Amino acid sequence: RVLFRSIALIASGFFADLLAFMPMVQAKGKTIVCPNIKETYLKFVLPLENRLQTDFIVLHHIGESNEDFSAAEIHRWHINNGWAGIGYHFVIRKNGTIERGRPVDTIGAHCYGYNKRSVGINVVGDFEKDFPTNDQLRSAVQLTAYLCQLYRLNPFGDEVILGHRDLNNTLCPGKNFYAELHDFRTKTQKVFKT
Repeated sequence: RVLFRSIALIASGFFADLLAFMPMVQAKGKTIVCPNIKETYLKFVLPLENRLQTDFIVLHHIGESNEDFSAAEIHRWHINNGWAGIGYHFVIRKNGTIERGRPVDTIGAHCYGYNKRSVGINVVGDFEKDFPTNDQLRSAVQLTAYLCQLYRLNPFGDEVILGHRDLNNTLCPGKNFYAELHDFRTKTQKVFKT
């Protein structure tokens, strides 16, 4: 009996580890697998608060540079600003790699007045002058669809997937990315439905 209980505990631990490694969300009879997210293991210099409500997803760009900055580089900048660390929950690199920023269940520092209710995704680049890569857009669509499932958000309106400029007085996420936002929402909705 003890042997069976030990085997059950080991097996349950194995499956818990497997689920933690590959998070899934069940919605309307289908399972959405989280896209591959590169762990960054960033250390925050101040305590982070848990976010109790998630109403929308805010899309950003770096601005002023089209370089392929990493989450770790942005983390250092934000610490130098006096913040706890990176304000975004996710950073999407030029090749489409999604890097972890802040833990997704914590309050971000990316959209003044709305951080307690949103997840922030930074697609690196200066989209006032340039355009997101196709790899970035694909990854951003997959991640956004997954987050909509995870937080039970309805991506079929204009009030769930937002550009930073929809909420604050800023050019972010850049005119070229912002011009694609309707198409981006449509692609996210297709992933959400399939």
